[in-house]
Amino acid sequence: MQSMTERHDESAGEPASELDAEGWIGGALRRPSPNQDDRPAGTQIDLLVIHNISLPPGTFGGGWIDDLFLNRLDPSAHPYFAPIAHVRVSSHLLIRRDGALIQYVPCERRAWHAGVSSFEGRERCNDYSIGIELEGADLIPFTDAQYRRLADCTHWIRTRYPAITRERIAGHSDIAPGRKTDPGPAFDWPRYLDRSQ
Repeated sequence: MQSMTERHDESAGEPASELDAEGWIGGALRRPSPNQDDRPAGTQIDLLVIHNISLPPGTFGGGWIDDLFLNRLDPSAHPYFAPIAHVRVSSHLLIRRDGALIQYVPCERRAWHAGVSSFEGRERCNDYSIGIELEGADLIPFTDAQYRRLADCTHWIRTRYPAITRERIAGHSDIAPGRKTDPGPAFDWPRYLDRSQ
């Protein structure tokens, strides 16, 4: 099992176009989160969920997202952090504003990104989905670098998991309506999906 330390793939900075046997993307900065576990036996991975995250909200570029996913967020560092510091969550991938790619959970394992969720009547989306976080906020436009990297990641993931069709790419708001709003109205779905053909 991967150690809990940060690890750079040999080609860090420019991810390769394939996932290894465990579902790590070559070149992504690896920061293994403890917030992961095995998927149910026999589960087909057939859903991709797009999220956004910024900590504190609307603030970009710090290490707070890492701290949240690695269970080391200091509740006294910002008033927003106190109620969330002990929440155990993760995502498979994070795409920073500059397009940098960080991977917390290999795609073959279950990340804890969806929470209470349902897609097409099927609950527990974490069981069968891959989650990608974009560093951002609902009402702030995402960057060109993020759209490029997201399209690349989507291509690599769909190549490995062909059951993730275009119709099986959803926002967090789609699988948790009324509870979640991301990726939000600033996310340009046509731009993303056109690039992800």
